Amino acid sequence: MGVRTGGILVATGVMALAGCSQSDPTSNAGAVSTPSPSASAPSATPATPTPSPAVRPKLKPGAKGQYVKELQQRLKQLDYDPGRADGKYGETTQMAVWAFEAVNRLKQTSTVGKTVWAALDAPKTPEPVAKKREADRVDVDLRRQFLVVYKDGKVNLITHISSGSGMYYCAKDRGATVARCRYATTSTGDFRTGRRATGWEVSPLGQLYNPIYFNGGIAFHGAPDVPAYPASHGCVRLPMHVAEYFQDRVGTGVAVHVRRPK
Repeated sequence: MGVRTGGILVATGVMALAGCSQSDPTSNAGAVSTPSPSASAPSATPATPTPSPAVRPKLKPGAKGQYVKELQQRLKQLDYDPGRADGKYGETTQMAVWAFEAVNRLKQTSTVGKTVWAALDAPKTPEPVAKKREADRVDVDLRRQFLVVYKDGKVNLITHISSGSGMYYCAKDRGATVARCRYATTSTGDFRTGRRATGWEVSPLGQLYNPIYFNGGIAFHGAPDVPAYPASHGCVRLPMHVAEYFQDRVGTGVAVHVRRPK
């Protein structure tokens, strides 16, 4: 019931609050009829499952396809050089993977599995090898077999190398009549780039492609064979596709720091 006051009907008694249960389940006074969920509630929309992140496959030399291209493009973004981003896992891509694994302190293999993919998502920056950190310089890590070219204080190129093997050998130096015997080592120290040559230069120990000398007869140079271990007579071998433009990246008189860091 209600009382009309001033033309307004005022409800009396107890009003039930919609959506709330009654304190007295036996009383229907003032109850508001609530439709059953089955009768009036809209049918629930099935939840859309959250898609799982794509599982990137394990890649090995010889692999082809979009994931190889993704790998190559990511390496290029990080200043490594896998060669053309053509979706083919060849030798140039393999050497770029070696360099990336070395910088990120991973076991150097030719396989790109979940550990390498994870590192590509959160890569480490190369650590300077010397206290001197010129804006333009080349840092050489003999222990992990890679070098870093810096220009204007920023990483410009990271590449795999192969340095002195440590083997004992004998050979005649240029102009000498008697062979000299020594160990095939790449000396640590601080140097500067000097003489360079274009194309193939013949030395007493073989041919050097586009060499840049930085320590006497020791040079950065391209070579057809740049394995995952030290194999040279003392020079720093570069992949051939890197040697094609290395002289454009590294001028004359540029600081070179060669170390064997822990």
